Amino acid sequence: MAAVAKAGTPSVASRTPTAEHVTIARASVDIGAGDACYLTGTMSADLPVAALATGAAANAAATVEGLAAAAAQAGEPVTLYRGGVHMHYGSGLTPGAGYFLSGTVPGGLDTVASTGGVVVIARAINASVIRVMANI
Repeated sequence: MAAVAKAGTPSVASRTPTAEHVTIARASVDIGAGDACYLTGTMSADLPVAALATGAAANAAATVEGLAAAAAQAGEPVTLYRGGVHMHYGSGLTPGAGYFLSGTVPGGLDTVASTGGVVVIARAINASVIRVMANI
């Protein structure tokens, strides 16, 4: 297995995503741009709470809601993108390769499936851009 390293700060590469591709949540922990997140099932004020997803176990934390559009500190709103949004993410990515939720790096991507990360959540479009998959 090989963790997929971020190159610089991940950012949106496609046109402005539409509402069906976006979830607004409140970060329960510090979240970095491009981190995979899940919804914890709790609410904070008027927003669902998001935390870093992990594929370490086949549980709720392995259910990815989307990738963070930008960094957010704990308690701040965070925008999660999913379903066809393209993001600048890494360097040296293999076009067409699928990436899974990491079982060792919270919020990270990996080249192979993990215990809880058995679904491809992103696919490389070119050497630096991923497409966040619709089936997450």
